[in-house]
Amino acid sequence: MMKNKFLLILLLIPAIAFSQDYNTKKGFVAEGYDVVAYFNNKAESGNKEFTTEYDGVKFKFISKENLELFKKSPKKYIPAYGGYCAYAIGLKGEKVSINPKTFEIRNGKLYLFYNSWGTNTLDLWLKEDAEALKKAADKNWLKLIQKND
Repeated sequence: MMKNKFLLILLLIPAIAFSQDYNTKKGFVAEGYDVVAYFNNKAESGNKEFTTEYDGVKFKFISKENLELFKKSPKKYIPAYGGYCAYAIGLKGEKVSINPKTFEIRNGKLYLFYNSWGTNTLDLWLKEDAEALKKAADKNWLKLIQKND
């Protein structure tokens, strides 16, 4: 009995540690917006009928078709930097919430951004050299996720 509990704890630790690398505000990655729909240039809130779990976190979709597309190739659709604001990760290495309606697809990858209180970080990202910010964000994100290990 004790051995089974210990094994269960060992199995749960990676899922808990890894899920910290995702922005799961409202219980879902991208606040429940359909990560597949973004690739059709649409920010659409998912439907609770079409949900799945991947890497210990939940995703919501607008249709069975999008759910199936995600299941076939989840890594293609997972937002960069766990769904945190790409600009904030690039600029300061900080995990900042997003507005799920503010996004960019760049080189086949989904980037989400903060957009509130008169600050649209997608506009700043584009104005301040998105490629340089992306390179900085890639480095900062590695540091952030290594802290969680």
